[in-house]
Amino acid sequence: MKLPSIILPKLPPRLLHGHPWIYSNEITMETAKTLPPGGVVRVENAGGRFFALAHFNPHSLIAARVLTREEEEIGVPFWKARLKQALALREVLFSEPYYRLAHSEADGLPGLIMDRFGDVVVIQANSAGMHEARRDILQALDEVISPRAVLLRGDAPARVLEGLPQENEILKGSIPARVELRENGVVYLADLQEGQKTGWFYDQRRNRALAAELSNGRKVLDLFSHSGGFGLLAAKVGAASVLCVDSSKPALALAEEAAKKNNVPGVTFLTEDVFDFFGKNDETYGVVIADPPPFARSKKDVGAALRGYRKLAKLSAARVEAGGSLFLFSCSHAILRERFDEECLHGVADAGRRARILARTGADMDHPLHPQLPESAYLKGLLLALE
Repeated sequence: MKLPSIILPKLPPRLLHGHPWIYSNEITMETAKTLPPGGVVRVENAGGRFFALAHFNPHSLIAARVLTREEEEIGVPFWKARLKQALALREVLFSEPYYRLAHSEADGLPGLIMDRFGDVVVIQANSAGMHEARRDILQALDEVISPRAVLLRGDAPARVLEGLPQENEILKGSIPARVELRENGVVYLADLQEGQKTGWFYDQRRNRALAAELSNGRKVLDLFSHSGGFGLLAAKVGAASVLCVDSSKPALALAEEAAKKNNVPGVTFLTEDVFDFFGKNDETYGVVIADPPPFARSKKDVGAALRGYRKLAKLSAARVEAGGSLFLFSCSHAILRERFDEECLHGVADAGRRARILARTGADMDHPLHPQLPESAYLKGLLLALE
């Protein structure tokens, strides 16, 4: 079948270097705007020369997402090859099947995320093209790892920008109320249908291990703890005590159940807004971890978000005992690393504390970065030793 074409009057230099996005103002939209969202198109220059195949959505600012620079058929064999490539990397990195299997543009699958929980897979199809291709992708996934069940989480905010419905869809099998996963020697529980994102945050795996290295024999405060990722591992390695604070009662219920499964003592769970907690608690801890949800979902939120990170750093630093450690995070795409670090350090200084930077961290290796997309480095961690 002959594919429709979109025309780029001028080829932006960044595309020649591998950037995977083409914006609507770079395309001759007079003819392209009638094309259906989510279809595969040929990308050509003004002279009709082939450049790439892409998913196209005339209603999105990111109008085209490059799939390949080769003239090839986009179907089950194509998706299978990309998934096999993604799987090969994860099988080098991990001995058990609990990881992010596909990480969007960096794995050559723009707009597609897959998290693997043993024989259950959760998909986020955050572009119109990946949503339209979900059945072919499911078939390819079956041929690569044959999961027992597959859930499409369709509630990501990015889908609104693509004109997609906000609804979940079970693509295969039945999804249990919760699944077990193993990470850093701890058994955790995840709610795949109601939990945040895909139900778990594999991106923090190495950061959890790093925080645990500092936790043996110390009191630990895990703020925005969700299902206990940091806190339970700290308890497992010998923290003197752990307090997990989160506003989500269901998330903390999973953490509490997982604590029993792992037979880790000394963990307390408090359902409360973190900023309200600061107003009621003046106890100090040897390790404080603050991993909040995104403060900035778009560029217009950046100013308020930076003030929020500074405030969080100040309040958190006040809860760290002398010689203790503070681990601060941002998962906001719109926040640059330099600005995040700057505001956190200002906040620590506002608390009257002197800091040494122990590490600047990001997401674990199953969340690879696209070299031409700096915004794919969304997760930023700052580990500090406080005097």
